[in-house]
Parts: sequence; structure tokens; C-alpha cells
Amino acid sequence: MDVQGTVAAGWEPVRDAFLRNFAQRGERGAAVAVHRDGVKVVDLWAGTKDVDGQDMWSHDTAQVVRSATKGVAAAVPLLLHQRGLLDLDAPVAAYWPDFKAAGKDRVTVRQLLAHRAGVPVLDRPLTLAEATDLPTATAAIAAQAPFWEPGTGHGYHAHTFSWLLSGLVHQVTGRTIGSWVAEEITGPLGLDLWIGLPDAQAHRLGRLGPVEEIDPPGGGALRLRPKRSVSEAYENPDSLTRRAFAAIDPKPDENDPAYRAAELPGSAGVATARALAGFYAATLGPVNGAARLFTPDTLALAGTEESAGPDQVLLVGTRFGPGHMLHGPASPLLGPSSFGHPGRGGSLGFADPDSGIAFGYVTNGMRKTVTADPRAQALVRAVRAAAL
Repeated sequence: MDVQGTVAAGWEPVRDAFLRNFAQRGERGAAVAVHRDGVKVVDLWAGTKDVDGQDMWSHDTAQVVRSATKGVAAAVPLLLHQRGLLDLDAPVAAYWPDFKAAGKDRVTVRQLLAHRAGVPVLDRPLTLAEATDLPTATAAIAAQAPFWEPGTGHGYHAHTFSWLLSGLVHQVTGRTIGSWVAEEITGPLGLDLWIGLPDAQAHRLGRLGPVEEIDPPGGGALRLRPKRSVSEAYENPDSLTRRAFAAIDPKPDENDPAYRAAELPGSAGVATARALAGFYAATLGPVNGAARLFTPDTLALAGTEESAGPDQVLLVGTRFGPGHMLHGPASPLLGPSSFGHPGRGGSLGFADPDSGIAFGYVTNGMRKTVTADPRAQALVRAVRAAAL
């Protein structure tokens, strides 16, 4: 495998792990980037741009990063809070009056961000056209009755996080979340990362493959199946697990230009690994000549645990801050201070304040993993070995 890009001295183990993902874990096309203290120390890419194609992955290839989008989108309410425009302990209905319907009047912004609002599913799933129409989608989630008493437990809001966050940000700023991210974060930082892909950038995207469950060459079977209880929940059409991931029905084609252009901050972001790592680096300190995104207080807030324990949707123990997933058994990041978000099927981005590390990984080979893809975890272990 011809790996392109650079690694700084001492970071060669990350390149070795990246190579092994192709040789042993069935990787088709991918990129990984790492910053330390604002300096890029790893920037690698290899394989094919399309999972089933011949064109090679290039320096500027981008991919849909699924729920890794949530980590970028979660910065928006934190920055609004930092600017004094959003009180995390205020009821969501103070900003979005319609949201108080059906027993949600006391749901706080903090609970919404930490997957404690109790609305991981909709009574009636939305079509893609409905899901991408802001008034339609936000009206549906505002009217939805919770499935548990808000604040008493947590469960991953896989798709509904898009409409919860979009509705809140629009009510506070008057802007869509994709435009806010472009104007306030990725534009000033010069990052190739979008929530709502512009037509002019569509040529850069690789084609994602179908979800695979494979035995990779060069070794024994790689176990990619979730635990049986989770698997059974996915197979049960009435379970919160199945319904949370089917809140858009029929299941959208992530290679569809309409999906990639959609401002769905829970699932449809597009990024290079370099941009994903650059975004998280900017939460820690200055990047590309721009001021750091988070003040020290906001940085501490991002890593503050708000939810922990059994997840009513994922059925494993998860940890969330006010928007980001935190380091834990279900989603191992670099260490106790890490915050970020995986994307179902592989992608991952995070920051680790203790070490000054920011990490981004994107792939076109989709797997059944939700929070801890073996390829991403192999890279994280290599980063840990090189950095700590």
C-alpha cells in the first residue's frame, strides 16, 4: 500500500498502524491526521477515493463522517454559551416556545445536549425531504412526547439530535447550523469541513461502501458484531435502538448528493481527516493563525460529564458531556480528558486537553461498529504510544 503524506519524527507508529489497517483490517481508502499543541504531526492518506473504485485517495479527498458531525455541531451551543447568548441551564422552551409541548417544558439545554431529553425517536419517521426541511423537521421534534421522563436517564439521539440542535440554534441565532459553522468556525479556520456540502465541493467526495462485516486478510476473524443484546434490539422494529436509527425512513443513501447537501448536524457532515483534526486542535489553542475556539472555561465544560451509565438506545455504558461523547469503555478516546465523537461505521474526531492532541480519521469502508471501530482504535493506540 502506497501511503501518502507526512509524519513528524517520533510519530512513525501511527503510520505503521495506518498501514496495518489496510493489510489486516480490510481498509479500502482512508486518511488520518493528528495535531499536537497546534502543530500537525501526522497527515496521511492511502487507498482509493471510492470504496469500489480505482481513483486514488488524494490530498483533498473528503468523506461523509456520519455522527462524527455531532462533535463539530456540539461546538455551536458551547460557543453561543461562551458568548453569553445561550444559558445551558435554561429550559429549551425559553428559546424555542413550541418545544414545551407534550411534557418537555422543563427540558434544559444541558439535558438536550447530553442526550437526556427523552426523544431519540419520532412516532412517525421522516422522509429525507422532511428531515432536511428545517420547519418540518423541527416542528416534528417539538411536538414529540418523550419516551422517558426528561433528565432521568440518557439514550443516544442518533438522528433526532439533528433536529434538536438545528431548531435550538435557529431560534437563538436566526441562522441554520450549517451556515453558522461555515461562517463562525470552518471559514475562519480554513477547514475543509461542511454541514451542508456546497455543490462546488462535491467532486472531492469519495463514495462510501455498504456496511460490511468482514474477515480481513492476514489473520483471524475480526469481530465486528455488537453484543447480542444490542444485535437483538437492532432486529426488533419496536425497540428504541432500531427506531432511533430509523428516524429517517427509508434509510437515506449517503452517496446521494441531496443527502450530502443536507444540513443534518447529527449525521451528514463532510470532512477531510485534516479538517476534523484541525477543528479539534482549534478547541485547544490557536490554529492557522486564527484565535482558539474555546476559552479555558468552555474547554473544561466540553469535557464535563453530564450523562453516564446504561444508554437506553445503545444498550451499553456511554458517557456524554454537553454535546460531545467522552472517553469511556464504549468509545475509547485518548484519555480521561478526551472529548469528541465517533461516526457509525468508522470515522472519529476528538481533542485531548491533557496531552494537547487533536485527532481526525475518515474512511470509505463502513462497518457495523457504532462507537469503537477497530481501525480507528488501532490508530488511537498508536497515537497514545507516540504521545504519552
